Amino acid sequence: MGRCAGRFALLWLALALRPRDACLGADTDSDTRAGIPADKLLVITVATKETDGFHRFMQSTKYFNYTVKVLGQGEEWRGGDGINSIGGGQKVRLMKEVMEQYASEEDLVVLFTECFDVIFAGGPEEVLKKFHKMKHRVVFAADGILWPDKRLADKYPVVHIGKRYLNSGGFIGYAPYISRIVQQWNLQDNDDDQLFYTKIYIDPLKREALNITLDHKCRIFQALNGAIDEVVLKFENGKARAKNTFYETLPVAINGNGPTKIVLNYFGNYIPNAWTQDSGCILCDSDVIDLSAVDLHPNVTIGIFIEQPTPFLSRFLDILLTLDYPKEALKLFIHNKEVYHEKDVKEFFDKAKHEINTIKIVGPEENLSQAEARNMGMDFCRQDEKCSYYFSVDADVVLTNTRTLKILMEQNRKIIAPLVTRHGKLWSNFWGALSPDGYYARAEDYVDIVQGNRVGVWNVPYMANIYLIKGETLRSEMNERNYFVRDKLDPDMALCRNAREMGVFMYISNRHEFGRLLSTANYNTSHYNNDLWQIFENPVDWKEKYISRDYSKIFTENLVEQPCPDVFWFPIFSEKACDELVEEMEHYGQWSGGKHHDSRISGGYENVPTDDIHMKQIDLENVWLHFIREFIAPVTLKVFAGYYTKGFALLNFVVKYSPDRQRSLRPHHDASTFTINIALNNVGDDFQGGGCKFLRYNCSIESPRKGWSFMHPGRLTHLHEGLPVKNGTRYIAVSFIDP
Repeated sequence: MGRCAGRFALLWLALALRPRDACLGADTDSDTRAGIPADKLLVITVATKETDGFHRFMQSTKYFNYTVKVLGQGEEWRGGDGINSIGGGQKVRLMKEVMEQYASEEDLVVLFTECFDVIFAGGPEEVLKKFHKMKHRVVFAADGILWPDKRLADKYPVVHIGKRYLNSGGFIGYAPYISRIVQQWNLQDNDDDQLFYTKIYIDPLKREALNITLDHKCRIFQALNGAIDEVVLKFENGKARAKNTFYETLPVAINGNGPTKIVLNYFGNYIPNAWTQDSGCILCDSDVIDLSAVDLHPNVTIGIFIEQPTPFLSRFLDILLTLDYPKEALKLFIHNKEVYHEKDVKEFFDKAKHEINTIKIVGPEENLSQAEARNMGMDFCRQDEKCSYYFSVDADVVLTNTRTLKILMEQNRKIIAPLVTRHGKLWSNFWGALSPDGYYARAEDYVDIVQGNRVGVWNVPYMANIYLIKGETLRSEMNERNYFVRDKLDPDMALCRNAREMGVFMYISNRHEFGRLLSTANYNTSHYNNDLWQIFENPVDWKEKYISRDYSKIFTENLVEQPCPDVFWFPIFSEKACDELVEEMEHYGQWSGGKHHDSRISGGYENVPTDDIHMKQIDLENVWLHFIREFIAPVTLKVFAGYYTKGFALLNFVVKYSPDRQRSLRPHHDASTFTINIALNNVGDDFQGGGCKFLRYNCSIESPRKGWSFMHPGRLTHLHEGLPVKNGTRYIAVSFIDP
């Protein structure tokens, strides 16, 4: 008797909830309509807080002119902990409350969707057209993954093509039917919303009575979890869409559910109309800050991190003082882990203290880990209510754009980094995607972004080396004090993972040239001036430091003099190059003494000896030969037209002339096709006398310029001698090229 009564009750419920015209045997409401007006669509979502994901969602709804109602604003979230846990019942309860006012609006179509991890790729007209063609009163998103109760799999209707399981992250239906569904909710806020909707769907009588189906082929809703291989970014008519290649559909609402939020962020860099091939970055200039209209610039704490021996460090520190930003608005936090760099930091402090009021230095004696130091630097801003921005810069970043800080501020993001790359490589300070284990993976657009073929501001899962964070973000979403520690991850990976899980977006900008990254892996600190050896690892920085600024004028302005026949004179070295090469030789100290017997050369005997040190003796030979090929060979081709040098030399050395050791050199020919002779210090200031005389032409050069080189033929025509030094010490660098 009870069993029959139960069946009668279900039958009565089915008759009560079925469409009024179901007796006609067809879904005539859908069949007879010519279409649904766009103003009859209402989007409802739940957001108890306004995250970056929420703002992105609202931006996409605004772009397509959706009518949106946001529920739960100002409420405390009590619906569970999120990813991989049950919950979400609070959303159903809020829907139940709001749908009471729409229960009688038979022409109103309601679309419910998540918002923190959803973007719209199409407009209301497209949604309604697709919903209309499905000929059902309610359509839920479909999923290839069953959640949360896998024991219910057998109760689902069989699906031959498409996804089988219900996903509650999105559904659409006529208001009375949506209302009838949510009115059945009588559970708690932390109960599971998807399980609630699932139990209604898998009940055959309720499914039929409410005329529910799933969006099996992802025409409207695309859940990315478990479907990443199906969905690709496609440009059609100049605009980007996410396309499901399995079903050849263009979903409208893209949901980065579960662990797929990084993939959604990638899509969100393009959809909807965020970046196009024709127009570039559409949104880059929206919601920006105009610093030119600001009377007082925001206070910034710059965190400087020297975590390993780093080439060109003194220049890195000096560049910070050239930033186009008021120095009175800056504070510095410097962590130096390396005893080797204490001298550089001290010299910088002595300069910077006259311009910047607050400088905190934490040295190697504190023995801090990278994570501890970075947490301390971030706290230096977080604990100062006046700190508006925290600008973290590692010592391996070479900033070439003095406006970097202002440019990043103007983009008005919570966390943003400038793109910096290693010269000539695809290595940069960001990742466009992550592998399943959380490490680097190549994103489809990574190379285009690094090479500047796609320019914009990009939401990325990982950035490092240099970034700007808003102070208010540090004091709100990121108010914890240990963001650089996470499992066994390195500090930057820990920071980025923590930011991702909090829903704080990280951006990289390649809208401007900002600078580059140094290579530090093979930096040898066993020499006196170790940067001299960086010609291979960091060629651009080596050139900037050691090659004369006038070098390019040799080719653009014909800056080559000819003081004697076939003797060419041109700028080659900077002051730094000359000084450091001399320092390196004096630090080594083993001058040959100008003796005829010389075990360093083939045969062991030198006819015309000099007081010198060979480049080989200080392990600089390979660097020096590369310097000849890169910087001397092009000049050779210019002045000795038609001669292509091999750029090879057996003898490369620095000569020291002084009255008390060797003051001059008798006439001789060089064992070379041509010779270079670079003056390493100044006549008049460092020594008097000296110079070079070419006997055949009776032509003397008695005032060599520091950093300038002579180039002259070695054999046959250019017999020459070193003129006597009267006092002081003269240094020259010599190479016998193409012997």
